[in-house]
Amino acid sequence: MRSLLILLSVAAIMSLGFWAYRENYRTQGELAEVRALQGEIGQLKESLGMLRAEWAYLNRPDRLRELAEINFGRLGLLPLEPRQFGTVSEVAYPQIGLGPITDPIDTVALNGEGE
Repeated sequence: MRSLLILLSVAAIMSLGFWAYRENYRTQGELAEVRALQGEIGQLKESLGMLRAEWAYLNRPDRLRELAEINFGRLGLLPLEPRQFGTVSEVAYPQIGLGPITDPIDTVALNGEGE
């Protein structure tokens, strides 16, 4: 009986060792994947920073003003003035016209009556 208990204990210890070995390698693989993803995120953030800087450079007011002047004949762009803005009350919203209801369908059963 005692030898059976020792044999089972040794088998359990070996099983747990094998499980810990597999989990260790799986964890190392996942950590390597996380490091790779963090590196990719860093590269994308750097790229995004460069794109934002380029966007800010291309949207400089003096550059946009010069482009508007160069293309005035084709586009007719003028500088914005405060008198060009209106209020919400001046906006004419279209009235939505709904047609008459023809052939209505009852979707709620009354008094527990159903089809």
